Amino acid sequence: MTAEPVISLLIVDDHPVVRDGLRGMFDSAPGFHVLGEAADGVEAVARAADLDPDVILMDLRMPGGSGVEAIRELARRGARAKVLVLTTYDTDSDTLPAIEAGATGYLLKDAPRDELFTAVRAAAEGRTVLSPAVASRLVHAVRAPRGPGAEPLSAREREVLALVARGTSNREIARELFISEATVKTHLTHLYAKLGVNDRAAAVAAAYDRGILG
Repeated sequence: MTAEPVISLLIVDDHPVVRDGLRGMFDSAPGFHVLGEAADGVEAVARAADLDPDVILMDLRMPGGSGVEAIRELARRGARAKVLVLTTYDTDSDTLPAIEAGATGYLLKDAPRDELFTAVRAAAEGRTVLSPAVASRLVHAVRAPRGPGAEPLSAREREVLALVARGTSNREIARELFISEATVKTHLTHLYAKLGVNDRAAAVAAAYDRGILG
């Protein structure tokens, strides 16, 4: 019998304890090999280029660079690796941008060990894997009715809005999303117009009211 190919992994998370736990879990299981780790999105892109893993386990909210932006940059570069998001967040403002950016799958960190192994194998084969909670949110987002003439927010506008809702300043948003403050202001202007509001607080309130923010 021919042995199944070993799946190589890059683990991306800003918490060392999480990275250590995942590395130990995968290194102790047959069929997996952890090539390396990264603590933020910027490092993830660089490490992926150096290591060329089969699958990248990607956290989303990291101080040194968001997972969504890293996924988008990996897609832009044509990286071979499949990205499996592994996070604690399942709100629309997290799931939709990650999937739209190019993630192959999306799991929550409370997933059982065997489910995670199965998901990594599926991701390596290019198959989409979604936790039930995330799948339900995506279906709802696709089916959600929009008001007459309402223009949906772009993935980047939702990212900006989610950060605004967390009280993040324009400068901090620019740093986290790897864009200029001027671009942040442009996104804010556009999403204000789409939501029919004039300031940050009103935008957040309108977004929660319409279900844009989880």
